[in-house]
Amino acid sequence: MTEKNHTMLPEFFLLGFSDLRDLQGPLFWVVLLVYLITLLDHSLIIILTQASPALHSPMYFFLRHLSMVEILYTTTIVPRTLADLAFSFPRVISFQGCVAQMYVFIVLGISECCLLTAMAYDRYAAICRPLHYSTLMSQQACMVMVATSWLMGIITATTHSSLIFTLPFPAHPVIPHFLCDILPVLRLASTGKRKSEISVMAATVVFIMVPFSLIVTSYACILSAILTITSTQSRQKVFSTCSSHLLVVSLFFGTATITYIQPQAGSSVIRDRVLSLFYTVITPMLNPIIYTLRNKEVTGALQHMMKRQVLSL
Repeated sequence: MTEKNHTMLPEFFLLGFSDLRDLQGPLFWVVLLVYLITLLDHSLIIILTQASPALHSPMYFFLRHLSMVEILYTTTIVPRTLADLAFSFPRVISFQGCVAQMYVFIVLGISECCLLTAMAYDRYAAICRPLHYSTLMSQQACMVMVATSWLMGIITATTHSSLIFTLPFPAHPVIPHFLCDILPVLRLASTGKRKSEISVMAATVVFIMVPFSLIVTSYACILSAILTITSTQSRQKVFSTCSSHLLVVSLFFGTATITYIQPQAGSSVIRDRVLSLFYTVITPMLNPIIYTLRNKEVTGALQHMMKRQVLSL
């Protein structure tokens, strides 16, 4: 009998929170509640920005796409995490499933990073270049920015996935995480990790540090413009429109920087899981709340829609 040469694809075991059994039950209900709130908040933003003529500006165009990205982003991770929390042992994820989860996770993460940068540019154009705003932020320009955000995500995900998942892995690798994230999977490879590690660092610089630098530059120009405004009321209005975006940027880039720009020796499994839980579950819930809490245009559109619904009953 002739033996056929074939390569067996490994199955990955997601450790999840199976080593913290006492916390699994409470964590399941917390994550489920947060996920449902996230879906409700972002769906409401999508409906409002689409239905209300007052919210058809470029800023809300980007916000609508950001909400779409975050719904997909959390849905890629949370349902699987909830299923794993319902059990007290590591769950198997196929090789193809791990590739798919990481690929989609990277596409959406990079797209969100680029969208946040586009939103900062929109604020810069509105405040620092008001006479040219309609040209700089035309409908075509906004669509190009959104398409570029998705394209950057696809290019990065394709590069990372092809480099990481062609590496040799043990027969039954255990990922000490609740998702197939880049670093936990990369650390399991037995040899040939150097090229992938360089790729991860390069992408981190290009898609985290460079966009963050552009956002900081945009807001430095905005701050300089704010200081020239003599009216205190106008200055407060401008600051109010920017503060929400700044807070969302700080949450997103802060957790991403701590997670991906750190030496392997200094990393902690528990800390990595807590940070990942924060930026995959908590942050997507907070973002729509941050954007709408002090936004009179959004709250006004919501009140108008609710009144219209009541009158139609």
